[in-house]
This record gives sequence, C-alpha cells and structure tokens, in this order.
Amino acid sequence: MHLNSGYRDDAAALARRFVDVFDAYDVVVSPSSSFVGMVRELYPQLVPGAAQLGERVFELSELLVHKLGVEDVGASFPHRVTYHSTCHSLRVTRVGDAPLRLLRNVRGLELVELPAADECCGFGGTFSLKNADTSIAMLDDKCASIVSTGASVCSAVDGSCLLHIGGGLERQGAGVRVLHLAEILASTEDA
Repeated sequence: MHLNSGYRDDAAALARRFVDVFDAYDVVVSPSSSFVGMVRELYPQLVPGAAQLGERVFELSELLVHKLGVEDVGASFPHRVTYHSTCHSLRVTRVGDAPLRLLRNVRGLELVELPAADECCGFGGTFSLKNADTSIAMLDDKCASIVSTGASVCSAVDGSCLLHIGGGLERQGAGVRVLHLAEILASTEDA
C-alpha cells in the first residue's frame, strides 16, 4: 500500500525489514498472491538482495502443487464452492490452476465454475479508494457472477479480494460467505 500510494521510502523500509527477518529461511509461504507478487516484482527495486529472497517466497497453493507436488491435503468441506481467480494470482504470480487442483481434491466439496472468473473484483489495493464508483461497479458484476453459481461459498487466494467481495455479498444479502483457500484446506468438516 505504501508504494502504491507514493511512499517509496516507507515501502523500502518495510521491504528491508522483510528481507532482514526472512532471508535466513529456505522457504517463505504466504496466503496472499498479491503479497508474493510485491516481494518478487517490486521489492528488488527497493532493496538489494530482495530478488534472491523473492525466489524462495511462494503463495500457498503454488508451494503445495508446483513445488511439493501435493494436490490432496486430506481436507473435507461438504459445500458448493466457487473460486475467484485474483488478478495477482493470474497475472503476477501465475499460480495457474493450483488452487483449483487443490479444491477438486477436497472431499465433499462441489466446485462450480465462476463465470468471468478472470475478471477483477474491483479492489486493487488503493484503486478501490481512488476510483470508488468504478470499483463498486466491478464488485457488483463479480457478486452477480458468484450468486449465479448457486455456491454457498466463494474462495480465493487473496484476503483483500475476499474482504471486498464478502462486503459486497453481505450488503446484498446474498447468503454467500467467503473463505480463503487455506481455510477450506484446513477443514475436516463432515457431510
């Protein structure tokens, strides 16, 4: 948020702190594709050494599927779920179908395709603040797509998108809740 808002020095200080704290680790996993994209794409412009660390930072589904070869974590979640592909997971970290592969292996879960899944929800960090009307219009379209699936849950790999979408669905009284992919993968709920 600092860099998006023009506070480059503050962003650099946070990037330096991240490198100082996590550089000693072999792997760093994040539940946020947006954050991983920031570390990989923008931190190297702010801090020397960040590029090497960025190669060891992974979004959760990316780590599980692409690095560890795990597609079934033993989860159980007996609900109808649709998945929102976040902008950063599609265009920056390029996690591909890793989240969907994980969801397809959750026992009891009925995965339904989200129409226009690759379209932005309208959050986009400070975009939603600077362009509120456009953001809300994009959100309305996303919520309509979600509701059209008949899903009781919408999942994604970015908390910011889930916050935005969840607020829109709640204001509409849609009866659809949002859950991060990690929450579903941690579930052992029985039917």
